[in-house]
Amino acid sequence: MSTLLFRRPADEPGLEAWRHVHNVIVPPAALSLDEVRERAGRNLLEVVHLGDVLVGCTTVRPPKEDSSTATVIARVLPEHRGRGFGGELYERGLEQARTLGAEVIETVVLASNADGLRFALKHGFAETERYVLPGDTAEWVDLRLT
Repeated sequence: MSTLLFRRPADEPGLEAWRHVHNVIVPPAALSLDEVRERAGRNLLEVVHLGDVLVGCTTVRPPKEDSSTATVIARVLPEHRGRGFGGELYERGLEQARTLGAEVIETVVLASNADGLRFALKHGFAETERYVLPGDTAEWVDLRLT
């Protein structure tokens, strides 16, 4: 196991680092800093570093009041893939989601992100739906942990 450092982005540099990773991985859904701030208020966001090097970020969308389903998203920058970091990010997010009461785990991946889809399938997720959001052209894939 590596010595990854997980931090909640509590200040502007942390929020900007999370935003950078998100926008690199999912450019069709690029977020502004204000949108990241809003997400940080409702989701558990973390920025992940190896020493001083930004490696990735995670998002855990906790279960809603009437649900036991959480969404766990692990994003690793392309230059850091293939070294086991994604598995570490995913395992941490999974643990956090279960601590928040999740019994069902889902994730969402941009359909054009072949690495992300391969990762999700390798880690036990099965595709449940493909869709394009209204007014958009990017295809998304929802997956559920089986």
